[in-house]
Amino acid sequence: MIFNSYTYLLFFLPLALLGFNLIAGRNLRAAFAWAVLASLVFYGWWNPEPAKAWSPWYVFLILASCTGNYFFGRYLSLHKLSAKGKRALALGVTANLGLLGYYKYIGFFAAISKALTGAPAAFPHVILPLAISFFTFLQVAYLVDAWRGEAEEYHFTDYLLFVTFFPHLIAGPIVHHKEMMPQFMRPRSDRRWNDLAVGLTILVLGLFKKVVIADNLAPVANRLFNLAASGERDLTIAEGWVAAIAYGLQLYFDFSGYSDMAIGSARLFGIRFPLNFHSPYKAVSVIEFWRRWHMTLSRFLRDYLYIPLGGSRCAKWRRYTNLMLTMLLGGLWHGAGWSFILWGGLHGLYLCANHLWLFCRERHRIPPLPKPVAVLLTFVAVIVAFVPFRSGSFELGPSGSPATALHATGSVLSAMAGLHGFKAWPDRSAVEVQAAHAQRAVLCVLLVWLLPNTQQFLHRYRPALGMGKSAGGLRRRWWQWRPTLAWTLFTTLLLLIVVQQFDKVSEFIYFQF
Repeated sequence: MIFNSYTYLLFFLPLALLGFNLIAGRNLRAAFAWAVLASLVFYGWWNPEPAKAWSPWYVFLILASCTGNYFFGRYLSLHKLSAKGKRALALGVTANLGLLGYYKYIGFFAAISKALTGAPAAFPHVILPLAISFFTFLQVAYLVDAWRGEAEEYHFTDYLLFVTFFPHLIAGPIVHHKEMMPQFMRPRSDRRWNDLAVGLTILVLGLFKKVVIADNLAPVANRLFNLAASGERDLTIAEGWVAAIAYGLQLYFDFSGYSDMAIGSARLFGIRFPLNFHSPYKAVSVIEFWRRWHMTLSRFLRDYLYIPLGGSRCAKWRRYTNLMLTMLLGGLWHGAGWSFILWGGLHGLYLCANHLWLFCRERHRIPPLPKPVAVLLTFVAVIVAFVPFRSGSFELGPSGSPATALHATGSVLSAMAGLHGFKAWPDRSAVEVQAAHAQRAVLCVLLVWLLPNTQQFLHRYRPALGMGKSAGGLRRRWWQWRPTLAWTLFTTLLLLIVVQQFDKVSEFIYFQF
């Protein structure tokens, strides 16, 4: 089940919320069980076989994963910071990564083995279970926190709720046990109407970003990337840049919309998720970009990979090695393909160059770049890196191949560099259509750069955890949302626009990972 579907919006979400509130007034833990049951139905609704609406196998898989990690966590809580606990932690992390590796990477590694040795890949086709990357990382973080003494869980139902709570289950944010369970355990607030109003507003904003903006950018990016992958002809320089920018904006609004809908759905239950997306295209550097884009994944990679590798508390060459290794693994986490590794490697190089530039600036007292120039430079670098990221999706399809993905990457990047000439559009008949695509992309860039984001718009009501640090202490402004008639009419207008374009169901891009 996906957020932008009638099934979720009109049936599942209202029933899950109503049942939770009715039961919570009598027995909180029974309400937890209801939320777990609803979350498993939500998860099991997805099925790779279109003929079936619901599949129990993947529900059994996530329940087995949760059960094993629950008992590992119990054991680690009893052996905090001990050698015995550390051995158990290593075993638990290995088991989680082994499960993820089998489902996500076995085909990729089999193809590498075949290329290197010539031996046929004897592994059967393995379907990637929905959300396995996210619930695996979430539970790895829980095991590490349990060994450190930062998380304890003694009720299996509570642990299941922590892992499977449907607003974050499919594509994040990657939450911590200590962030979520105290919120569930607190007495039901008398400010329920505020939670409902704020949650619905964020939900509508996310739906608008996904349905009205991202889904209308998708055909532009898809047509041009498919053309590049097919090899039918070379893209022109204008087509290359339109393809890259259209996809960068599609991914931006798609992921921002998903994050809003996740935060809004949770807020209906009185739960605030950690901030996961905070205007990353306004970043003045790649370092800042990763503090704003998929913030909970960045936090996970920093706390559970980069810092254990030594972080910045080592020689500079080791620091750059740690950065590169972290980003390469982050790219591989996004997808089992060379294109995703290339994307991670590009960001690793960007981060190393960014830190080197900061070092040179400090040593030689070089002034910073003007903010507009820094934002534009960062935006262009990120858009260029998203080309292999988008091309990597060809490897996820049944007819795709690494060669197809790498060919698409090379074709788009060479077009952007002008290697196919500097002709804007291929023929006169395409001028009007392509110009309209370019205008749409420019308009979306201006929306990204000039308008406040969702967190800033609802700043008065603290829509997410981490607002104090990430929202920059924003003062109250006239344009910030309040539960008034005027803002209700504004939200209703957005919803009416969504309904007019709600003629198809399209998955969020991060559902593929």
